[in-house]
Amino acid sequence: MKELFVYILTNERRTTLYIGVTNNLEGRLWQHQNGVGSKFTHQYNLTVLIYYETWPDPASAIARETQLKGWTRAKKEALISTLNPNWEDLAPSLFGEDSLVVRRGLPHSPVGVSQTRLSTACPATLPPGHSAQNDREEGASDAPRKTREKKRGSDE
Repeated sequence: MKELFVYILTNERRTTLYIGVTNNLEGRLWQHQNGVGSKFTHQYNLTVLIYYETWPDPASAIARETQLKGWTRAKKEALISTLNPNWEDLAPSLFGEDSLVVRRGLPHSPVGVSQTRLSTACPATLPPGHSAQNDREEGASDAPRKTREKKRGSDE
């Protein structure tokens, strides 16, 4: 089974964070960089990969993504800093300088790109003694945050 990736993107000024999950990190990053990844990443120009984790199955990856999305900004920043203290773009070291995601703006998509380069890269892992289970025990909620939805055309 393919590994899944939970990843965090930011913009050049490091002011906004985006958390996502994918089975093709290089292809998904290319989508974000070219405006086809998500409306949110396109709107805030979130194209810099600053953190990622690998997970063996979809359920674990989605649970971790949901957990991270529920964290405070400060807790997310602390997690990122444990593995990437300077918040440098990880794409060049993961995919190589000749990758489409490093040479941004090329017209074709690498969606079918093999993840073999990632299998030889040093994946980000949680610090020793740190796990998603530890985070839950420290009071992080796994419950999704409630959001208020306003229907279009309603005067509420």
